[in-house]
Amino acid sequence: MLLQLLVSSFLLAGTSFAVPAQEKRVHRHGDLSDHDHKDATDFQYDHEAFLGKEESKTFDQLTPEESKVRLAKIVGRIDTDKDGYVSHGELHYWIKHRQRRYIEENVNKHWREYDENRDNKISWEEYKNTTYGYYQGEEFDDVEEKATYKAMLTRDQRRFKEADRDHDGIATREEFTAFLHPEEFDYMRDLVVQETMDDIDKNSDGKVDIHEYIGDMFTPEDGEKEPEWVVTERKHFTEFRDINKNGYLDASEVAQWVLPTEVDHADNEAKHLIHETDTNKDDKMSKEEILANWNMFVGSQATNYGEDLTKRHDEL
Repeated sequence: MLLQLLVSSFLLAGTSFAVPAQEKRVHRHGDLSDHDHKDATDFQYDHEAFLGKEESKTFDQLTPEESKVRLAKIVGRIDTDKDGYVSHGELHYWIKHRQRRYIEENVNKHWREYDENRDNKISWEEYKNTTYGYYQGEEFDDVEEKATYKAMLTRDQRRFKEADRDHDGIATREEFTAFLHPEEFDYMRDLVVQETMDDIDKNSDGKVDIHEYIGDMFTPEDGEKEPEWVVTERKHFTEFRDINKNGYLDASEVAQWVLPTEVDHADNEAKHLIHETDTNKDDKMSKEEILANWNMFVGSQATNYGEDLTKRHDEL
């Protein structure tokens, strides 16, 4: 029963991204909002980027006065060094933080489960005991079950150690977030690649051939013809994935596949908001500058965008 539960959890973790089969291993970060970024029309993109999608809906129901009061409090939270200004770095961090709300909710859910002694930290032993119980693997009679259990335990322990930046065997909330969602952290990048290689490189030769690559996505039944998307993936392997054209994917090529370089939308949005709000051009925003342009950052049921666009640098 324990092994069944662990395997189910393991499989769910591996398929948590609802994307087509050929893209299931690719970790992409979407845009900050589904709305077009057109300030001449409205500020909905900026609202969702700055607040997060769900929180922006709450602000849409407020009056302008209520929105300004709440925005003032938010500015105090963004200004982490308490110098009275919001820098690009602080705003960039804040926007990325808001876009990771779904991750934080997932972490909070597991945090309560694993922090047994309620000291606001999670040790490896706490995680191991909660997830695997006090089994050692020897309790399984079936050789395959025993091997699966030990492989999963070893994989989790390696990931926990990698996330534990100060190597004290105890995870802070940030480190535990890196453990659960390693694709979100640059310092976990090599581990994400290694875990991908472990999964796909069936003969353990340190590289992925075309059969291993396709086999990770599609296993045909007797006489079944390959779907068109599999044919396309074979071409992608040859034309795009295999950069040095040696017939294999090494770790660096796997990294470019599963962790593609992308536009930093949060960085661009931070630059945009500062450019539009920083009236004295000192490359940072004061609370006064932000509140003078409140409608760009937060919404309100009474906001008239056409009117506010002409006002935001003057009356507001």
